[in-house]
Amino acid sequence: MAYLSEMDVDSGFVDPEGAAKRGVELCERYNSAEPFPHIVIDDFLPEEVLERCLREFPLDLSEGGVRFDREQERFKTHFTPDVLSPWYRSLFYGFNSRPFIRVLENITGIKGLIPDPFFLGAGLHEIAQGGHLSVHADFNHHKPMNLERRINLLIYLNKDWMLEYGGGLELWDLSMKHKVVDVAPIFNRCVIFNTTSNSFHGNPEVINHPNGVSRKSIALYYYTSTWDSSKRDHTTQFKMRSGSDDSFDFRVKCRELMQDILPPILYRKWNAKKIDRD
Repeated sequence: MAYLSEMDVDSGFVDPEGAAKRGVELCERYNSAEPFPHIVIDDFLPEEVLERCLREFPLDLSEGGVRFDREQERFKTHFTPDVLSPWYRSLFYGFNSRPFIRVLENITGIKGLIPDPFFLGAGLHEIAQGGHLSVHADFNHHKPMNLERRINLLIYLNKDWMLEYGGGLELWDLSMKHKVVDVAPIFNRCVIFNTTSNSFHGNPEVINHPNGVSRKSIALYYYTSTWDSSKRDHTTQFKMRSGSDDSFDFRVKCRELMQDILPPILYRKWNAKKIDRD
């Protein structure tokens, strides 16, 4: 039986009564996990939901996807819920609903989680053959809503996937010297983890599926109203694994340096020109 068997297959919404206490039993395990709080839950959603996710997964960029292709994120495509089918949009609205958020609060122990109606960076992710996503810490500030990012939730859509095909989710320690966890991105497996400036994760091993199949996932992010002026916001921080040939992210470091040394008015002008050039 699926962990969230209370989810309605047609609408994607979770029954409030069934979800009220769901996840409490996992809270201690979640918060004691290393290298940072996280949990892996197999058979997370009703199988019919995931099967439909695969059937309606966009086939190409013409359906509204955005492609990323640089040293740190190679052959990655992102589809926001707005460009997906009506059923997919309903599913994502279900992920943003109170019953689903209650489950996440029960698992993580973090109260007052806020969903993102903008789905910044969230939606469907796909990494094609030969692609990867380097280890990183995610952006920490939802600027339109002035919220602090707290939780990542990933649900994988890959049948019969093995770690030797690449694309395993890796969790690294603070020193970036040791890979602590390596999770195969298998069908209906959910991974939830705290998002901080030190929660280093990624899937840096190149996708090498014997049949050329891409790596597919659902990505969701949740926030709290705890952002204040004492915190410094940052974009995605890519890290280099010890002993690897990972590439240093000069683009982000240059932007951060300019933000530190320029007065705000000059930085905004410089950044606007850089965006135009990019």
